[in-house]
Amino acid sequence: MDKKKKKPLSPGVCYLGRIPPRMDHKVVRHLLSPYGELDKIYLVPRNPSAPAKNRDRPGKYQTESFSEGWVEFKDKRVAKRVASMLNGEKIGGKKRSAFYYDLWNIKYLSKFKWDDLTGEIAYKNAEREQKLAMEISAAKKEQEFYLSKVESSRKLSAIGERMKKKRKVQEESGTTPDVPVEQPPKLVRQFRQKSPVADGAAKKKPSISRDLLAGVFGSS
Repeated sequence: MDKKKKKPLSPGVCYLGRIPPRMDHKVVRHLLSPYGELDKIYLVPRNPSAPAKNRDRPGKYQTESFSEGWVEFKDKRVAKRVASMLNGEKIGGKKRSAFYYDLWNIKYLSKFKWDDLTGEIAYKNAEREQKLAMEISAAKKEQEFYLSKVESSRKLSAIGERMKKKRKVQEESGTTPDVPVEQPPKLVRQFRQKSPVADGAAKKKPSISRDLLAGVFGSS
């Protein structure tokens, strides 16, 4: 009889709704590996723009913390079983661990592929980079405006210092400081004037006849 070929395993993704403090990728893999074979793990930093400190120091916990995450089991049946079994249960581990009394918040994502997550991550990263570029551009403009104001203030201060030195030298030499004195504005009075008589207006006036004058004065 021919042996039946094994079907390839379909991976399954589980969502971690909360990541306790001081829990990182290594701890998640260490805690979940006993329940099934894990493939990929992705945890979201609480503050993506802030780099983790003391990351490479041995014996020290990372200061970087995570808010949520996704884990991929190589078999979706295992992923579904683990989520059903652990959700709401105490994480446990060593009693000395900081998250010993924390509870698992894990959910199986039906029909969810890891490629869906990577696409969403790429979109969020691009969106974050665009926002960061806008903030950097605004900061540069603000800095340039501030520097221009500082330069203008420096020039005005230099002009003021030169004027002070010039006045001091003139006062010591006894000469009158060559400083412009403000004068009050002159008051200009305006009078209404008659309009000038146009040339030739006198010629246009009607003249009295000489014969008429002679008759009037002669009769008297």
